[in-house]
Amino acid sequence: MTEKLTLTIGGKPVDTKARLEVRNPASGDVFADVPDAGRAELDQAVAAARAAFAGWRDTPWAERQALVSRIGDVLKENAEELARMLTREQGKPTAQALGELSGAAGWCKATASLDLPDRVIEDNDSRYCVTRYEPIGIVGGISPWNFPVLLSTWKIAAALVTGNTLVLKPSPFTPMTVLRLGELLRDVVPPGVLNVISGGDALGPMMTEHPGIGKISFTGSSATGRKVMASAAGNLKRLTLELGGNDAAIVFPDVDVEATAKKLFWSAFSNSGQVCIATKRAYVHDDIFEPMVSALTALVRSTPMGDGSQQGNALGPIQNQPQLERVRELVDASQQAGDTLVQGKAPADGGYFVPLTLVVEPQEDSPIVVKEQFGPVLPLLRFSDEDDVVARANRSDMGLAATVWTADEDRGLRIAGKLETGSVWINESMAISPLAPFGGRKQSGVGVENGIEGLMAYTEPKTISIKRSPP
Repeated sequence: MTEKLTLTIGGKPVDTKARLEVRNPASGDVFADVPDAGRAELDQAVAAARAAFAGWRDTPWAERQALVSRIGDVLKENAEELARMLTREQGKPTAQALGELSGAAGWCKATASLDLPDRVIEDNDSRYCVTRYEPIGIVGGISPWNFPVLLSTWKIAAALVTGNTLVLKPSPFTPMTVLRLGELLRDVVPPGVLNVISGGDALGPMMTEHPGIGKISFTGSSATGRKVMASAAGNLKRLTLELGGNDAAIVFPDVDVEATAKKLFWSAFSNSGQVCIATKRAYVHDDIFEPMVSALTALVRSTPMGDGSQQGNALGPIQNQPQLERVRELVDASQQAGDTLVQGKAPADGGYFVPLTLVVEPQEDSPIVVKEQFGPVLPLLRFSDEDDVVARANRSDMGLAATVWTADEDRGLRIAGKLETGSVWINESMAISPLAPFGGRKQSGVGVENGIEGLMAYTEPKTISIKRSPP
């Protein structure tokens, strides 16, 4: 074991006898263990957050903004150390790990620039009415394994700037970098305002049902999101659920095929497809279908995949064994159905690798089209009619994001208006912003993160009115 990390509770290190193993997905080997928190540590963290809440709530907004901005500085100052740790536990290439940390730092800075002022509804001789946005109290944040630092900072920044205190739990598959961030912030954030605890599968349900937590912000799968919602219903917790997506790309024949193929490739295969807003199915117009398949084939066969800590590898492994098995099951189902598969190269021995895979013209109702693969596999389907392809894109029970690729801006905007998703990008992908609301429709989530709307989700509106005497 090479790392010794501790929980952060009330600004102090806390260890546990129970341990949680951490594996390097590039090899499958255990390389560290971390504390496996249980009910006692959770209760301790909630108590610390409760003790800190009143003082943090009453801290001026500008001071809270300054502290969240300072968290961004800490991420920048420690990026090299954190990136090495992130690559080892998550699998992504080091350059991409650095990119995640840079994005997390920028998110803190941008969120710290936002304000949520009182809103005066009425101000006249007879009445003054104002709506204020007050913090909920103690927030429970549960972050995923695909972008553990970035998606944790979404919760940290929004919760803290709005005056809440936070108990944050990273995924049991990728606990280390977030635990280390908690350690680095002990001398930055007042004790109890940010508590970071790691634990296995039992810890999440303990948080979602805990009576001392007023809101849960969860990022993960739709299946787990439904369990979170059910568990939180007991005491009517506030919820933000950012869940899965079966994101469609629609490619029209007026695009530059070679240039668009490169963009479509990375929209599907960034982080080895382990992105909630990655393209999960691509509808390509008949007129350019074969040239697009050819261009994507060349990219699939030439893009190196391997251990993210080794230079030259553009893509890493699937992060964990259960997800590896799910992706392999989908690929196997496509093979058994007789679909045409185009595959790249991946390490054959050791690690959780699935080669880059194109599934050419599968059936619309096949598992690889209907289910979210969350791995480096992309089904390619034909279309010829605009209304038909929109209907096919909307047929999913998910509605997180979509992309439209066309040289006709009016057509792009027209199609975007018809797609049943929380975000649509035209001639770009995954262009999320800390200043714009982000969320899903249907089974892709409840509520939004980021932007002013995201901040409001961490508050309770209170309306106060004063009856004035006539002059």
